[in-house]
Amino acid sequence: MDFSLFYFADGSGGDGSGGGRYDLLLEGAKYADTHGFSAVWTPERHFHPFGGLYPNPSVTGAAVATVTERVAIRAGSVVAPLHHPLRIAEEWAVVDNLSGGRVGLSLASGWNAVDFALRPEGYAGRKDAVLDTLEQVRALWRGEPLAVTDGAGNPAEVRVFPQPVQRELPVWVTSAGGPETFRAAGRAGAGVLTHLLGQDFDQLAEKIALYRKELAARPGHDGRPGHVALMLHTYLGEDPERVKETVREPFTAYLKSSFGLIARSAGSILSGFDPDKLRESDIDFLVRRSFDTYYTTSGLFGTVAQAAAVVERARAAGVDELACLIDFGVGKDQVLAGLEHLDELREATA
Repeated sequence: MDFSLFYFADGSGGDGSGGGRYDLLLEGAKYADTHGFSAVWTPERHFHPFGGLYPNPSVTGAAVATVTERVAIRAGSVVAPLHHPLRIAEEWAVVDNLSGGRVGLSLASGWNAVDFALRPEGYAGRKDAVLDTLEQVRALWRGEPLAVTDGAGNPAEVRVFPQPVQRELPVWVTSAGGPETFRAAGRAGAGVLTHLLGQDFDQLAEKIALYRKELAARPGHDGRPGHVALMLHTYLGEDPERVKETVREPFTAYLKSSFGLIARSAGSILSGFDPDKLRESDIDFLVRRSFDTYYTTSGLFGTVAQAAAVVERARAAGVDELACLIDFGVGKDQVLAGLEHLDELREATA
């Protein structure tokens, strides 16, 4: 089982000047780099405090590249329908050069309609755009030309510069749990990045089996089993009760921040559902229930011994990597101290 660090902070905190908001990212990346962790993931989020520290993973990836030497630098995820494939390939080719060939990309379809203010025409076909973009970026990465129309209306062919260090770009497809996305990732020969929101380990195991079946049937398949990374909120310590009380308040606030965003997205597709009509007490009740669920079944919390059982459940389901989301509101120094326990878990379950 590989272990990596994943970042998806609520950006509403801070001192108002932005001071220190990226300290945990950089210090955590340095720790991961020197302690055998496989990767550092940063996401793409827009126009909302939840995840709002990360509007462009290539920028944060470039920052990580300059303070590390070994750890892989990954996007978790690039929202494919918001960008031209040329722009994705260009930006990440720069990061690949800065890092000496350590980048990887997970591509996502996007789920929040407001994000598509950047490119409204991409919203309707966003799910199909993921695999199309993935193949185009892969081809550009190898140095193949892309046929385009220039500003004067003339046909042209363009290639990406700078030339990447890696000949092949490691790629994943981000899935919220839909079986067809797992199948599609297998057909594309890509990995899968997923989470436990809306699915449990048994359901995940079934979807990973679908993924590997499609991967094995892919023409020219090399026999490798693919790669599944599972994002889990993570904080470990020596005393289980102290860990729970340390994370309760910040993680509850974190969930509440995400609740408003997710509820509004759900409201855009569910007829008659208006999240603005929910009472504050109703929201607080739902968030408290969510905390209990996350803490007991959908996260990597507690002691090393408790977390080891979760690792084994993930391994049994077919997961290859745990992407440990560490920045959900616990203080920086506490999170960094907790990485010692996470590293102990990594070694104990190797």
